[in-house]
Amino acid sequence: MKIVIKHEISGRIRFSMPKRRFSFEEADRLQYYLLSLDGVEKATVYERSADAVIVYTGDRDEILKKVTTFDADSEEVKALVPDNTGRELMASYKEKLITKVILHYGCRVFLPLPIRRVKAIIMATKFIYRGLVSLFKRRRLEVSVLDATAITVSLLTGDYKTASSVMFLLGVGDLLEEWTHKKSVDDLARSMALKSDKVWLKKDGAEIQIPINQVAPGDEISVRVGSVIPLDGTVVCGEALVNQSTLTGEGIPVEKKEGAYVYAGTVIEEGDIVLRVEKASGATRYEKIIKMIEESEQLKSGVESRAEHLADGLVPYTLGGTILAYLFTRNITKALSVLMVDFSCALKLSMPVTVLSAMRECQDNHLTVKGGKFLEAIASADTIVFDKTGTLTMATPKVMDVITFSGRDKDEMLRIAACLEEHYPHSIANAVVEEAAARGLEHKEMHSKVEYVVAHGIASDIDGKKVVIGSWHFVMEDEGCVIPEAEKDKLENISKEYSRLFLAIGGELAAIILLVDPLRPEALDVVKKLHKAGFKNIVMMTGDSKHTAKRVANLVGVDSYYAEVLPEDKAGFVRKEKEKGHTVVMIGDGINDSPALSEADCGIAISEGAQLARQIADVMISEDNLYSLVTLKELSDLLMKRIRFNYRFVVGFNLGLIGLGLFGTITPATSAMLHNGSTIALGLRSMTNLKKEK
Repeated sequence: MKIVIKHEISGRIRFSMPKRRFSFEEADRLQYYLLSLDGVEKATVYERSADAVIVYTGDRDEILKKVTTFDADSEEVKALVPDNTGRELMASYKEKLITKVILHYGCRVFLPLPIRRVKAIIMATKFIYRGLVSLFKRRRLEVSVLDATAITVSLLTGDYKTASSVMFLLGVGDLLEEWTHKKSVDDLARSMALKSDKVWLKKDGAEIQIPINQVAPGDEISVRVGSVIPLDGTVVCGEALVNQSTLTGEGIPVEKKEGAYVYAGTVIEEGDIVLRVEKASGATRYEKIIKMIEESEQLKSGVESRAEHLADGLVPYTLGGTILAYLFTRNITKALSVLMVDFSCALKLSMPVTVLSAMRECQDNHLTVKGGKFLEAIASADTIVFDKTGTLTMATPKVMDVITFSGRDKDEMLRIAACLEEHYPHSIANAVVEEAAARGLEHKEMHSKVEYVVAHGIASDIDGKKVVIGSWHFVMEDEGCVIPEAEKDKLENISKEYSRLFLAIGGELAAIILLVDPLRPEALDVVKKLHKAGFKNIVMMTGDSKHTAKRVANLVGVDSYYAEVLPEDKAGFVRKEKEKGHTVVMIGDGINDSPALSEADCGIAISEGAQLARQIADVMISEDNLYSLVTLKELSDLLMKRIRFNYRFVVGFNLGLIGLGLFGTITPATSAMLHNGSTIALGLRSMTNLKKEK
């Protein structure tokens, strides 16, 4: 395909294609194709002129050669484009805005004065109706009452030009407000939709892990306890208790058996299933994300709610100020100048847009935030609670040794442990399975149905004997297993630095698997930075032994730690801290962290953690790096700083407009223009990245 280079400087080329205009789909395909090329740093495509601009650092001739091979109908190119790009949304609102401006000024130039006056009266009925509905039906003094009053007074005094200008500016303001809000939601949804989760696909009798966007209708996928069902489908085998609270609001799990329909986003609390996919990932996923964002807007931060209440509360004062201005000056123009200014428009636009933009910027930094109130909670939090395994440590423990009892074979014990643990993958289970694979130990299914006991371990039967694997508390205390009498000294001689996984067969301790979980290299620095950022109490809680917990706590520098705790203990600690007046953030990655994540003011789940934890959490970190926590705290603080600036600007600027109107310096139309202009400018500024302010 030929291209024509229109303009070129070092590192930047503008070229056109042999078409008069691109469709939205063609423009998107070209843009994402250009961005996929090595060396291309930035690409912009203009659908109206069929032009494109690329900024590059690679080899010029090689890039141009690849550009000429572009094929908009290629399946490979189509696969590069997300389901929703925002291009059509932007174009539609641009056209609406241009049309509105042309019609307004066109009517002013070409329509005779009498017709313009009739047009103004007809247009005014919409605004007056809104004001009357607010006043008499909702019985509230809202912005619509101010608008209706200003337009009515202008018409009654014969100032049709001012009335038309005010209605035009209000229309432009409404359009830009709607555009700004939709763009914020769309940007956030698109950045979230690009995240590609993985699922277990059943194929040829085996399970393989693939990205969710590669799943097609009719494929069968396996979903286990603690996992979120990724796609809608029908259960083909297995049974499970599924928590459907995300759909129905009911917290009672529903039993799902063969033939039952299950929905994406619900969580398996007990059992395992294989489901046949009905709807593949794509537009449905995007729509669900949009719904999640709309729901998250209901979780407004305190400052957003206060802004709304303040905005509505200021309307009576604006009306009162208008009346007083007229009583003192007997000048309707000066009174109208006050009426044209209200504080609520800017507050109601800028606050939610600021929060939505902050959520979008968090997503750009691999942080998914489910509501504005959680960013406010992080900004004001003074206590942060860490789970140890998988959070402060790498969650990739290594098997160091296998201590056996009663003369059992080490490899055989590891084989049995791997056979059980592979069904419920978590950090320790993965370590056992990987060590068995490294030693070349193949394990066929030798057990009956496996039962998973949350935060404790796994139980099953092999050759008629009960087999349990898990913590000391589960194996030795809950299950009542015993240590062979002649080998109790083996337990005492094990180094305290190792974590221990206990395996018992037939009520007798068969083996202890020793593991070590390396500390995250950034953990110490992150804890220091969180202290500097304002967290006064950094706590570590773990179900691991006291010795292991003490070693990790001393290395990372937390303020306090608690060992050998159960899930309800973590949740109880969070609850008590909140009762003391502290704002608490909880960070975890496992199923056992879920109660504490729910209890905290803000629960944060780590990327590679259990899906149940990620579903329950208020914030998800999709990057395997604790520095994201520092970024999250920084963005939360900058969000609150911007919101405080918005408050000051709205009050200061609009008071200035009122003052200028009272002194007769500006006309009502100018006052309305400056007021609406400042509102849109503040809204656009609120859409910019927060970290630029640093």
